[in-house]
Amino acid sequence: MTVTVHGVEVSWERRHELFSLDPTVTHLNHGAFGAVPTPVQRAQQRLRDELEINPMAFFTRGLFDRIDHTRRHLAGFLGADPEGTALVANATSGAQTVLRSFRFTSADEILLTDHGYGAVRFAVERLAAHTGVGARVVAIGLQASDEAVVEAIAAGVGPRTRLVVVDHVTSATARLMPVARIVSAVHDKGVPVLVDGAHAPAMLPLELSAIGADFWVGNLHKWAFAPRPTALLVVAEAYRSMIEPLIVSWNIGLGFPSSIEYAGTLDYTSWLAAPTAVHVLRTLGLDRIQRHNAELAAYGQEVIASALGVEPAALPQPGPGPVSMRIIPVPPELAGDFAAADALRLRIAADLRCEVSTEYWNGQGFLRICAHVYNRREEYERLASGLARMLRTSGGTRQS
Repeated sequence: MTVTVHGVEVSWERRHELFSLDPTVTHLNHGAFGAVPTPVQRAQQRLRDELEINPMAFFTRGLFDRIDHTRRHLAGFLGADPEGTALVANATSGAQTVLRSFRFTSADEILLTDHGYGAVRFAVERLAAHTGVGARVVAIGLQASDEAVVEAIAAGVGPRTRLVVVDHVTSATARLMPVARIVSAVHDKGVPVLVDGAHAPAMLPLELSAIGADFWVGNLHKWAFAPRPTALLVVAEAYRSMIEPLIVSWNIGLGFPSSIEYAGTLDYTSWLAAPTAVHVLRTLGLDRIQRHNAELAAYGQEVIASALGVEPAALPQPGPGPVSMRIIPVPPELAGDFAAADALRLRIAADLRCEVSTEYWNGQGFLRICAHVYNRREEYERLASGLARMLRTSGGTRQS
């Protein structure tokens, strides 16, 4: 099926033509900042043109209705209650909105896992410095079963725990967490859960209402093709009245979600263009996208691991579900600490003309690759070949 969206033909056969990405660079890190299809770029540009023609009209005549319409459209896409959903800039700001809405004291504790996103951890550490709230980190093995994950988090909940924070899909380790089961186990102990779903929208089939999280945040500018910055904060009904905005502006008296969304003269065009991104996803076929991406990421992991001499049994798997990111252990001579891992990322970008993510987690360096509709198998094969050469010139031996 071919559909024309803002003057651009959208079809599965022509999916590689939908992006403005530099063709001289191999783009294997979609999970970092996403990539916006040209029809969505055009939708946002038309909104910007409208804004500049008459800023007064754009901001004061109908903006709130348009935001409300967008919110309802995106909430429906993710299976969330529109009345409990707010548009926010990104998952980090949504998570911090939740954290700062609690009145934590030194008698309280926030439970995290060692797979959690760094910016959220920093936010908790800052809260600890200002309020005295404790932070407990639960260690979860890289290849732990879902049962072990649920048991470890539930066992970590103590009498001081006021909030549990868990990732939907982890950033550093590309692990799909059994969030619905975690929420159920933690709720049995009477504690609310914040799910950081930064990578979940469009990567995974979602019905957020079924997960039952008290708070969920997720980016639509990663896998869901929306312009940056676009994200959703979803809050259970029992907690909506306590949510306070990070920026107090004119809609403060309206409560959640309006008080969270409006913060003066921001650029709201990314939000308003996001429904076009959903249209592109649905035109290409969301199930087909998810299947394609997960299979391609798995292929990339295998071919790169083979080039580095990593045994299949040593490859971390994401868990059941169409996760379109994978990690591959790299030898210590390439990434033996945080600085070396970052240097490896920059070296791959400069020498191999390839964008990837490198991680250093729990004493091990990893290469993280992603897959989306514009990627091809040969891109992972080229990276694998280049990494093998890089390993040889580093004088290292391959892993067994």
